[in-house]
Amino acid sequence: MVAAGTDTASSAVEWAMAELMNKPEKMERAQKELEQVVGMNDMVEETHLPKLPFLNAVIKEVLRLHPPGPFLVPRRTREPCVLRGYTIPSGTQVLVNAWAIHRDPEFWDSPSEFQPERFLSGSLKCDYSGNDFRYLPFGSGRRICAGVPLAERMVPHILASMLHLFDWRLLDGVNGVDLTEKFGLVLRKATPFVAIPKPRLSNLDLYT
Repeated sequence: MVAAGTDTASSAVEWAMAELMNKPEKMERAQKELEQVVGMNDMVEETHLPKLPFLNAVIKEVLRLHPPGPFLVPRRTREPCVLRGYTIPSGTQVLVNAWAIHRDPEFWDSPSEFQPERFLSGSLKCDYSGNDFRYLPFGSGRRICAGVPLAERMVPHILASMLHLFDWRLLDGVNGVDLTEKFGLVLRKATPFVAIPKPRLSNLDLYT
C-alpha cells in the first residue's frame, strides 16, 4: 500500500504543478486560499486541508485529466454479455479505461480543459470512492487502489506546502510546460517537470 500510495502521490503532485504552471491565475488563486487559511507565518498542517476547497478541486481535476492508473485493475467476465453490439464471451479479461471515461464529453463539459472550478459546483459531488462511475481515478469496488488512503493525505499536504512555501517560475526561455503523457502502470509526464522555486514567506525559520 505504501508503494502504491507514494507512486500515486508523486505522479499527482507533478501533474498538478505542471497544470498550474500553465494556468498561473489558478496557481495564484490556490496560493491566496492558503494565505487566508494558513497565514503567512505558519506551515501547512493536516488540520488546514479540509478548509482548502479550491486546492482540493485542483487535485480532483488533476486526477480526472491524469488518473494515476489509466487502465483499472483487470476484471474477468463471469458470463457472456453484449456491450454496444459487441459480444464478450465468458472468461474474457476486461480493462476499464478510466482515462477515456474522464474525458468523455457525454459526462464532462470541455473535457480536455483544466477547470478545477467544475468540482466546486454543488451539482458535481465526485469523491474517490468509485461510486460515481464518471469519476474513477482509483478504481471502484473490491479492487479499488489500496493506496487511496495514503494518497488522500499525502497529495494535498505536499501540494499545499509547495504552493504555500514557494513561488514558482519556469526556466528562462521556456514558455510553458509540456503536458505530453507517458502511458504505463502509472500515468506520468513524458518529460520531467522542471521549475525554479523562490521562497514566498518572510519568516525564513520556516525553511529550516
